[in-house]
Amino acid sequence: MGQILLNDLLGFSEEEMKNVKIKFNQSNGIENPIDLFKENPDLLNNQWLFWRTKTRYFRVGQIAVCLVRLSYDTWLLSTVKRVVKELGVLNGVNYAGEELEQYSQYYGRVIIKFRKSFQSQGRFYEGLHKELVVQQILPTTFDGDDSPGYDKVKLSYQQLATIILRGKRDWIAALENQKAVYLITDTYNGKLYVGSATSNSQMLLTRWSNYVSNGHGGNKELVALVEEKGFEYVKQYFQYTILENYNGKVDDKLVLQRESYWKEALGSRQFGYNSN
Repeated sequence: MGQILLNDLLGFSEEEMKNVKIKFNQSNGIENPIDLFKENPDLLNNQWLFWRTKTRYFRVGQIAVCLVRLSYDTWLLSTVKRVVKELGVLNGVNYAGEELEQYSQYYGRVIIKFRKSFQSQGRFYEGLHKELVVQQILPTTFDGDDSPGYDKVKLSYQQLATIILRGKRDWIAALENQKAVYLITDTYNGKLYVGSATSNSQMLLTRWSNYVSNGHGGNKELVALVEEKGFEYVKQYFQYTILENYNGKVDDKLVLQRESYWKEALGSRQFGYNSN
């Protein structure tokens, strides 16, 4: 069985291909655009696609194909737009575009296999279209990895916020009825916070939803941190993991005892963000 190419779906003629450019979006070391896509696709499909520094990626009338990196050699098709205006902006969004509705059924669903061997972000479609192989067409819009099991949970703030705000069903089901002892890691300075979710705090989903809402969940030292450095600090550097999980029938006292054990074992009172 032959390969299915991206152009088998988009159907550009050889003449049309000369007017099509691809923007390859990947992590800049601060933000990963696939996390932004999961949170709000418009952030990727406008700011990342049409941002200009010194390089002029597009001109008016061209068609812009937006791909975002999933892994080393896989990419997600997020949109296809026609450039309708150049705004004369440097270090900002320099173009306005109109989304091509005839391809809307593929946005966020088509995964492309392509090994990128060049540094530039923008390339003409004509020279690459035979290498853009369709690996998978998802049944629904890509919204991130499925829940990996409690012992493998490791989430950035943005990943946790996406799960909570978009109501990702498998994650919600995994978190909403669970008691747990959890760990928050400040990846900037290595400080730790050990917390617990019990029936009194309405289980793990509610507890973690509080962190998504305000960054501190009402915890004394974390409140002080957010007041000092701002919510954006939490969004950039905090990571959430589960140390131990329990079903809803386990006595809250046991969970609190295990929380105290982990505070001692990890030194989160002396060297971290736990105040008691």
